[in-house]
Amino acid sequence: MYIRYIAVIPVFACTLSLQAQEADSLKTEILNEVVVTGSYENSIRRNSALQVNIADKSFLQEHFTGNLMQTLEYMPGIHSMDIGSGFSKPMIRGMGFNRISVTENGIKQEGQQWGTDHGLEIDAFAVDRVTVRKGPSSLLYGSDAMGGVIELSQLPAPSENQVYGEIAMLGKSVNGTLGASLMAGVRKNSWHTKLRFSEQHFADYRIPADTIVYLTQYLPLHNRKLKNTAGFERDISLFSEYRKGRYYARYAVSDAFQKAGFFPGAHGIPDASRLQDDGSSRNIDLPYSSVNHLKITVHQQYVHNKSTVYSDAGFQNNHREEWSLFHTHYGSQPLPDKDPDRELAFSLNTFNSSLKADLAYSARWKHTFGLDVQYQRNSIGGYSFLLPEYKRLTAGALWTGIFRPTSKLSISGGLRYDYGKLDISASRDVYLEKYLREQNYDNETVEAYKWRSYGVNRYFGDISGSLGISWIPDRSHLVTANIGRSFRLPGANELASNGVHHGAFRHEQGSASLGSERGWQLDASYTYERGNVLFTASPFISWFDNYIFLKPTGEWSILPHSGQIYRYTGAKTVFTGTEVELRIDFFRNLTYQITGEYVYSLNLDEYTPLSFSPPASLRNSLIWKHGIFQFRVELQSVATQNRVAKNEDITRGANLLHCGATVKIPLGNTNVDITFSLKNIFNTKYYNHLSFYRKVEIPEPGRNFQFLIKIPFKNKLQ
Repeated sequence: MYIRYIAVIPVFACTLSLQAQEADSLKTEILNEVVVTGSYENSIRRNSALQVNIADKSFLQEHFTGNLMQTLEYMPGIHSMDIGSGFSKPMIRGMGFNRISVTENGIKQEGQQWGTDHGLEIDAFAVDRVTVRKGPSSLLYGSDAMGGVIELSQLPAPSENQVYGEIAMLGKSVNGTLGASLMAGVRKNSWHTKLRFSEQHFADYRIPADTIVYLTQYLPLHNRKLKNTAGFERDISLFSEYRKGRYYARYAVSDAFQKAGFFPGAHGIPDASRLQDDGSSRNIDLPYSSVNHLKITVHQQYVHNKSTVYSDAGFQNNHREEWSLFHTHYGSQPLPDKDPDRELAFSLNTFNSSLKADLAYSARWKHTFGLDVQYQRNSIGGYSFLLPEYKRLTAGALWTGIFRPTSKLSISGGLRYDYGKLDISASRDVYLEKYLREQNYDNETVEAYKWRSYGVNRYFGDISGSLGISWIPDRSHLVTANIGRSFRLPGANELASNGVHHGAFRHEQGSASLGSERGWQLDASYTYERGNVLFTASPFISWFDNYIFLKPTGEWSILPHSGQIYRYTGAKTVFTGTEVELRIDFFRNLTYQITGEYVYSLNLDEYTPLSFSPPASLRNSLIWKHGIFQFRVELQSVATQNRVAKNEDITRGANLLHCGATVKIPLGNTNVDITFSLKNIFNTKYYNHLSFYRKVEIPEPGRNFQFLIKIPFKNKLQ
């Protein structure tokens, strides 16, 4: 209902815009932002041995979908693991889950990212700039960043005292999305503060198919819609910064709430009777999930001569619940007195703190020393069981250095030691124990199954390190290379999960004896940029001696309706591949761009591919710009993924045509930005190999028309 109130705000915004008649119009401000962002990108790329991509404000607006990870898919090497049309999680070069860190305002986002059906709780409207670092990043960001880092950051404060803001409105045809966001900010002397409220509502989404197939069973779809995939998202955030002399502080508070239904044919046992039309495409019925993510962060720094000392502290609470009509596989399990349909609940509290110092006493050397500490506590609830309660404490100490012998060459490297302790609570299922005894199982089997998790108290410690170069032989060429050793502590799910994951159709089981993931990773890149031509190639190879993954065991679980046991197992693996980008500016207004990516994964113990390996793909784009207009047409080609793991389906390739247009309409002293896009123009039926719904052969959404309107406003303060 909040959308009704936000939708009338543009009238107020336009009034403010027309009253602001200063010569330094917002139009000029936007042009300046583009220039500053470009300098930031060039600086980052030339001072990093890792491959770095920047999504600035114009990129985020042009490709905006209301879902941050789907927006970033337009970058080579970045993939979105989708859960329906609402939520997604990131993957970089074939690595996802706890191997990718997402940081916002300097603090790593902590939730239930281990699950295939758990999305990322981030307000896409609130993101100003994204920096993606591909490759081993454990050195700076801890053990969970061995696959890369996605940094979300704010743009610099306005240069003058002013009140400013923005109204944004979003609409999609494929699932009836209606979204809006209101941001208001003020810069007054040393203080800069902004507040944002966003909300999105979406209905059941359409697919280009009348039926889906699960285990040879044909399930009909009413009106080509996936029943109960509607949902909504509501976000609020407050950001404030203070700058006085050599001191700078940044404070941020955000709360993100998401609720979305699970398609009944993809949760539990698919049944045609559960897919009958219920008369509404916007209601959220059982089963569904809800998650609320509260985050509070504080950053402080002080500059003295050529040294900077800075600290970060943060608290997060991620509360996720999955609701499904109470059902018991054991006749002795009673109906819970409170919230009887709450199947699973996870409440994760995370405390972060770090202290770092940058020392640059000469033009050639820069050193960084740092300490990081994190404490987590996860509690559980619900009538079902999957993940036990646990506590996790990690601490790390690091040193990094950059040596610049000449203006064209920089050598970077560093070392880090991490220590971790994981304390997992034992959990005994008395109802399961009684059921198994009634089924006349022997004592050995009963003892093995009645413990849903054994108590685990493990300590881990290991070293990360890297060495890289960045070489600029002349203005047109940039060469980088980096070799790194990284490791990752196993998660509680990998050590001690033991239950039926209905959303994934399997019995998932941890292994308490697993060691840390360890690997060596080599990245390189070459960039040529001269005149109207830009070319970049970024090959990589990674080798792990204990890569942890879910492996089908061939053992049949005795838990009712559970199927085969999938157990977390370590194996020697290799990842290799490359990303390529070519951009050519023709004439004055026409640009051709092609980006491609390829990932090859191999389990060296069994000589089979790893699951969730992204297929090779190409994007051919033609962009025409003239004055206030921009038009884009794109051909997206996805190859067939026939290198699949055991029990994983081959996914056919597809060619998809998209187009879009952007226009900046002058209004007073501002520009109203309007972006239109049409995706999957020919309503092609295709599958996303990384989708949560791929296992039940649900194709991706069909043709989708989308609009995004942004109305900025600004008024000077005296």
